[in-house]
Amino acid sequence: MTGILLIDKPSGWTSSDVVAKLRGILHERRIGHAGTLDPMATGLLVVLVGRATRASEFAEAQDKRYLAGLRLGLETDTQDVTGTPVGGRPRPVTEAELASVLERFRGEIQQIPPMYSAIKVQGKKLYEIARRGGEIARTPRTLQIHRLELAGKASEDYLLDIHCSKGTYVRSLCHDIGQSLGCGACMSSLRRLASGSFQVEDAYSLNDVQQAADRGEADKLLLPVDSLFVRLPAIRLKEAEERRIRNGNPISLPDAPEGRYRIYGEDGAFLAVGSVAAGQLKTIKSFFEVGNP
Repeated sequence: MTGILLIDKPSGWTSSDVVAKLRGILHERRIGHAGTLDPMATGLLVVLVGRATRASEFAEAQDKRYLAGLRLGLETDTQDVTGTPVGGRPRPVTEAELASVLERFRGEIQQIPPMYSAIKVQGKKLYEIARRGGEIARTPRTLQIHRLELAGKASEDYLLDIHCSKGTYVRSLCHDIGQSLGCGACMSSLRRLASGSFQVEDAYSLNDVQQAADRGEADKLLLPVDSLFVRLPAIRLKEAEERRIRNGNPISLPDAPEGRYRIYGEDGAFLAVGSVAAGQLKTIKSFFEVGNP
């Protein structure tokens, strides 16, 4: 079984919990996910099954879109409402004032990762240090915030529509917005709406997958691996060229523009992602089963 499974992650589950559950449902050991969601978060989790796990580096690198709750006047140690309060100063903030501050966080920004994260520093995960009451200096990361807009309110919390690059911590973004406003803030909710071209509207619940598996139809829920690369142009090879690619050799394509491509065999089977440079097509990552002709 190989393909991409879109899951609508429920609140209270870690991303690893979802993977473990799916291994049991699908009876497939090779399962991973692309882009961790915090336990409190819901929404799109891109799950890679079988040989599709080879695409993890590409799936994780995709831009993400979120709907996040912003609670003003409260700061916590985890930068979300599940943490222990450590500060904040409740005060009225108008939509106009908040909208003005959001402008500062669009485009290229620098973000310091939160202590409660799985990032390793000197061989230790930050959250392990934080749980022992420690804190260490973290190097700021350069990120891209493509979209950051007000999307209404949920009770007293503002809702933010966020389109961002890989590695963005929405919790930290909410914290930093609160710092700029002078009142403090934390993330009160998070739902991932999209990852690359994949949308949460197309995702399945774990119960959906279980029911499909009970009918012997779980494979029908999987998207083909090449759906991850739909934005790349395609190249279809002739039989002799396909043999060279399967054997790990480059092929000559003098008329092909430089860049990345989806590579297909003569019969239309997806083989690999490759790159053309100086008239040569070379494989970046193959997806055909080893031993196939």
